[in-house]
Amino acid sequence: MNRIDKKFNELKKMGKKALITFVTAGDPDMRATKDIVREMVLKGADIVELGVPFSDPVAEGPVIQAANARALSKGLKIDDVMAAVNDLRNDINIPLLFLLYFNSILQYGIARFFENCKNSGIDGVIIPDLPFEERQEIEEFADENDIIVITLVSPASRDRIEAIARNARGFLYCVSSLGVTGVRKDFNTDFKEFFAHIDRATDIPKALGFGISSVEQVNALKNYCDGLIIGSAIVKIIENNAQLADAIKNIGIFVQQLRGALDS
Repeated sequence: MNRIDKKFNELKKMGKKALITFVTAGDPDMRATKDIVREMVLKGADIVELGVPFSDPVAEGPVIQAANARALSKGLKIDDVMAAVNDLRNDINIPLLFLLYFNSILQYGIARFFENCKNSGIDGVIIPDLPFEERQEIEEFADENDIIVITLVSPASRDRIEAIARNARGFLYCVSSLGVTGVRKDFNTDFKEFFAHIDRATDIPKALGFGISSVEQVNALKNYCDGLIIGSAIVKIIENNAQLADAIKNIGIFVQQLRGALDS
């Protein structure tokens, strides 16, 4: 059984929600990324997404776009991120996911990419620009290597929600609102209706992401789903702290606060 399925089964037995955190790999460098991941896990993250930097991250807002640019300016390659994951596997056993764009996989080579994901210790991939209807291009390679392709669904999916939800594996990534990632003060989505539609189609775990950035929002949204995804708010802490030690400390405090809110 994949680590993602194991983690959600474990959380369900404990009556807990999943805290899924995100960091852009290589921002400010790969050594820092590993330290940040370890700190997030120590303070309560259940699953960590590693963003693989890309020159045109169309689903990302300005915070993560800037992090991508900083990482790429130092010549970061996918193999560098793979090596970091392999190193993290020496002391971390929670699910680790890549969030990346389809062109990065194509350039790397689909078969080689998924084989190396398995060898390094990646459990799943999130590909924001790969339409649900075109996932067959990679599913064979992913399945061969026990890598789960995480499916995204948004309020804009409308008539496609049920088909997308029924075919999801691991967990269903539920996009909170239209647009790109980034810190939001409020949400216009009718979450009760959105999740009722999804729940009619599947009982797979659902995780809500895009824009969640505070303890108050965690408290407001946690009862709709099985987990919450926090990304831009964490990346913003890295951007706002010139000293790495301060960034790690403040990320740890923030993740601990999120964990407390989810568990309360």
